[in-house]
Amino acid sequence: MTTTETTTTVRFFAAAQEAVGHDALRSDAATVGVLKQELLAEHPALTGILPRCAVLVDGARVDDDFALAAASTVDVLPPFAGG
Repeated sequence: MTTTETTTTVRFFAAAQEAVGHDALRSDAATVGVLKQELLAEHPALTGILPRCAVLVDGARVDDDFALAAASTVDVLPPFAGG
């Protein structure tokens, strides 16, 4: 992922953070779908995790066509067990 003036912060939690090896990265992906493709290409360990993750943009769940803006924060949240 390249860094430009219009970057998005991508934060990872739990197993996603472990798979990526960082708690956050920067991306200039235009949409959530492109971001997911880039993440899978650059971090193959996400292959079994990312499809099960909730992806939130600025706190809201969105679809893959959602356009990312410079101010966006994307959270990648694997399923959590609890109770």
